[in-house]
Amino acid sequence: MVKTQTSNATSPWNLPNAITMARILAVPFFIWGLVSVRDSESPLRWFSVLVFIVIMASDGVDGAIARKKGLVTNLGKLLDPIADKALLGGALVTLSILGEIAWWVTVLILVRELGITIYRLIVVRKRVIAASSGGKLKTIFQGIMVGFVVSPLTAWFPFEWYRFFEDALILASVVLTVYSGAQYVAAALKARS
Repeated sequence: MVKTQTSNATSPWNLPNAITMARILAVPFFIWGLVSVRDSESPLRWFSVLVFIVIMASDGVDGAIARKKGLVTNLGKLLDPIADKALLGGALVTLSILGEIAWWVTVLILVRELGITIYRLIVVRKRVIAASSGGKLKTIFQGIMVGFVVSPLTAWFPFEWYRFFEDALILASVVLTVYSGAQYVAAALKARS
């Protein structure tokens, strides 16, 4: 009986991984909501904000369940960052198409994200690289930044200080993205030597 529990606990087909897959499948709904309401000050934008928050919050839920129930798997470690990148990448590209975030921000963030993902896929046979603390902080900041940019709060706060606040969030996200990318590069170089 203990053997069965252990084998179930390490099975990649578990609740946390199902939640992660649901997060990935929900990304097109978020993008659809964003594209279908092009007016950045429309109250209908709150739908996109709600979907975004649910997807981001479920990231913490799947991780908490996996750790509490002993259901952490290599598949989960691999899928979790991919779900984050699908959501945030989709959001950034869509927001750049809509003219709400500069393309240089999107390109810089996506180059870092895709570079680390490709690196993870290359070394996955040797070891699985979980997200670093800097990477997790970066994801949280990117999520906060996207949430504010997607929201129609500019209709409520049409002041320069609010636009400055959004710009500061974007800049902080870029800085954390570059910093966490440098952490991965440093860790990779250390592991090779």
